[in-house]
Amino acid sequence: MTEDAAATLALDALAFVAASEGALDRLVAESGIDAADLRARAAEPEVLVAVLDFLLTSEALLVEFCDGGSGDVRAVHIARHVLAQVRGGA
Repeated sequence: MTEDAAATLALDALAFVAASEGALDRLVAESGIDAADLRARAAEPEVLVAVLDFLLTSEALLVEFCDGGSGDVRAVHIARHVLAQVRGGA
């Protein structure tokens, strides 16, 4: 998966989380990134990794996201790995 494809998937995940009732509030609470920072830094690999980490910790949200045509669980894991490498982490 390319970096661009990983970022696109993660941005789709962010849009999905933002549209899911209560999920955005949980993401903000769990990640420590406030809503304004999410908007301002949405394209940064560190933020995209946090979004994918959040999605991967909620099986119900993950399944709903994948069932909505945004890929499969494996693609989410791969995108997370690709973006983590971009930011210099694991």
